[in-house]
Amino acid sequence: MDLIRYSLIGAIVLVGLVIAREWPAFKAEHTPIAQLSSQAIASNTPALAIESSEEIPTIAGEGLETIPATIDKASYSGLISITTDVLNLTIDTIGGDIVEASLTKYLATLGEDDPFIILERSAQRTYIAQSGLIGPNGTDTSAGRPRFSSAKQSYVMQDGEDTLVVDLLFTDSEGTQITKRFSLQRGNYLVNQDYIINNRGVSDWQATFYTQLKRDNSIDPGADTSGMGMKPFLGVATTTADKPYKKISFSDLADEPLKATVTDGWVAMVQHYFISAWIAPKGETNEYSTKVTSNGFNLIRYTGPAINLAPGETDTINSRFYVGPKDQEILADIAKGLDLTVDYGFLWWIAQPLFMVLTWIQGIVGNWGFSIILLTVCVKAAFYKLSAASYRSMAKMRLVTPKMTAIRERHADDKQAQSQAMMELYKKEKVNPLGGCLPIVIQMPVFISLYWVLMESVEIRHAPWLGWIQDLASMDPYFILPLIMGASMFFQQRLNPTPPDPMQAKIMQWMPVAFTFFFLWFPAGLVLYWVTNNLLSILQQWYITRQIEQAQKTD
Repeated sequence: MDLIRYSLIGAIVLVGLVIAREWPAFKAEHTPIAQLSSQAIASNTPALAIESSEEIPTIAGEGLETIPATIDKASYSGLISITTDVLNLTIDTIGGDIVEASLTKYLATLGEDDPFIILERSAQRTYIAQSGLIGPNGTDTSAGRPRFSSAKQSYVMQDGEDTLVVDLLFTDSEGTQITKRFSLQRGNYLVNQDYIINNRGVSDWQATFYTQLKRDNSIDPGADTSGMGMKPFLGVATTTADKPYKKISFSDLADEPLKATVTDGWVAMVQHYFISAWIAPKGETNEYSTKVTSNGFNLIRYTGPAINLAPGETDTINSRFYVGPKDQEILADIAKGLDLTVDYGFLWWIAQPLFMVLTWIQGIVGNWGFSIILLTVCVKAAFYKLSAASYRSMAKMRLVTPKMTAIRERHADDKQAQSQAMMELYKKEKVNPLGGCLPIVIQMPVFISLYWVLMESVEIRHAPWLGWIQDLASMDPYFILPLIMGASMFFQQRLNPTPPDPMQAKIMQWMPVAFTFFFLWFPAGLVLYWVTNNLLSILQQWYITRQIEQAQKTD
């Protein structure tokens, strides 16, 4: 019996530790940013988008000399702004890189008019999207990168317009004209990019197209709302022939470099709630790779097949770039496997149906808080019979607790006789000491899966419930829900049999206090789920316990 009780206590403690294991990461996220290269620049300060030759992919064994790090700031005026109804982009005309992207429908801080910045080139973070041409006639060479020109420095999608097209122009020394075209759609986070190459020279033109994402090791700006629970993934991701979704954290990237040949693929950088990804054309086979540079930048890229143009020929190289929320429905439509970046962990096969039910409920009630409550009711109903068996076992154990205490006292010096008397008591009273434990263990994967659903769903970010809860993804500002959770856990514990062992009883008494402390910093949506589950459990357990006690009195 001692082993069973200690096992149950250990299971409860383990659940708490699993949920709270990232306590050191809570607010420790604000550790100093990894030292950037000496060329790291403040926002809107001109510099070459690629600071060293390591950052340009090589082909056919070619090496590249060091690229100049800076240009004349006084003569630089090369930033172009693009504004749609959902995106604000900044493009550097040197290289035509996207050096900043903010999402106007997602705020950085609730209540403030500051859009969430996902890509940026600033003193705090370097995270940009790049593309270019390498090879014999490529524009990205040891001498630097091309400086494109543009008709305007600011492009805005006007009311009534559904498409915005921005052209960057460059002509090389041989007369080849290159147009880098960005096409954006209203309400869409997907940017279509075309390289239109017109060989106006007298010789054949040959180059290879590449895209890449570049990021330093700075903290995830979206992770502050994750509380002290499981830490969201931060790193690169792609799809391979063997795995539809392969992810590598920044901390493991140097030890686990990627090199693969993939058809219909994509490369991405993933953080909490948001993602950026280059998507290759359908049917095209490309070389995928990762790299960590000597100055600490993480790169993931794909390099396409070689392009050969005779004089007078024109060709178009297409790629697509997504920068926005990790919305499963949108990502699934863009590319196969891209929706897997919404990562529910090894219990995804439970979490995914839970998310679908939660989304369906929200579509009816229109409030994520009440949807969480109703989902908890559905989960509780699904396990009603299993929970009932658990509560009946605990109620019976509570009734025989005085007899168990008497046996312990009577055979205090004879453990063998004590165990034999306990087994006879269980058989006589038809009590299964494991009956209250096993159903809880069986339900544990569902609880953990729902935890991940609430943690990973961008739909719940900045979603209000009612009253003081204006962001279900952030902690309760007044700690009301955690205190209610602690109180509900205390009352639920009163319905359980009191452990005869004083030490066990003391541990169980302090359990609600410990869990309340853990939950103080949890996202409100998670605490709301736990409160609802506790209240439903109290009602069910009280009803079953009352039935058994009344039946005992009639007997």
